[in-house]
Amino acid sequence: MSEEPLVLLARRAGVAVISLNRPRARNALDPATTDALTVQLRALRDDETVRALVLTGAGDDFCAGGDVKAMGQGGERGPEQRRAGMARYHDLARAMAELDKPVVAAVDGVAYGAGMSLALWADIVLVSNRVRMAMVFHRIGLVPDVGAWFTLPRVVGLQRAKELIFSAREFNAQEALGMNLALEVHPPEALLARALEIAHSFEGASAVAMSLSKRALRASLQTDLDTMLDMEASAQAVAGSSSYTREAVRRFAAREPAQFRWPSRAAMEFPSTPSAHTS
Repeated sequence: MSEEPLVLLARRAGVAVISLNRPRARNALDPATTDALTVQLRALRDDETVRALVLTGAGDDFCAGGDVKAMGQGGERGPEQRRAGMARYHDLARAMAELDKPVVAAVDGVAYGAGMSLALWADIVLVSNRVRMAMVFHRIGLVPDVGAWFTLPRVVGLQRAKELIFSAREFNAQEALGMNLALEVHPPEALLARALEIAHSFEGASAVAMSLSKRALRASLQTDLDTMLDMEASAQAVAGSSSYTREAVRRFAAREPAQFRWPSRAAMEFPSTPSAHTS
């Protein structure tokens, strides 16, 4: 009997659902799972049929972070070996950063350490009302990884990021909402359906405009005004020349329904645990 894949991929129309699939380990990121996730993300980045992604975890948890048990089985390693070993987690961070498609994270149960770091890369984070999140790295003498030093201050502000990292404390759904770390809170049974509703809405949006906006927003907090205005002018020239915009203008003039409505109310059922393949 073949082993279960470490990462599940399911598709419905223009939406891909990626599920970490180690529920017995609370979807902890061991090296093999990290590599499988990175490969999947890069494949979907180049897949023009995919307009949006939903990222979630199988079972009752999103991701418990790095697999601490696996860390203890690697033998004694020096700083140079450990630094080289971080390359796979940097590849994962870059794969998330390079996605020009909207990413919706459906975060249930625990999102600790690298699991929380992973959620921070999503464009929209939805959490369940039983979620437990923490930058737990300092509890075992480590520092945040998967790019959290970069993402967390941009999401919650520098002082709050310091507090969450230094204390390594756990917080709940309402606090995540108050820190702007989560956009919405839902019961666990409604979480994936809401994430899919949002993701399916993006099927009607302009892929060109979405890509341009994601790239610009990534640069916005470390770029001066003149550079951003120049970027804006170039991007608008590209977006305004697209077939999407020509059709949108035609529909507006003809008083026809717009291509893009958010959120979509299309009645699309999706299995609570995607049953597709891969990695």
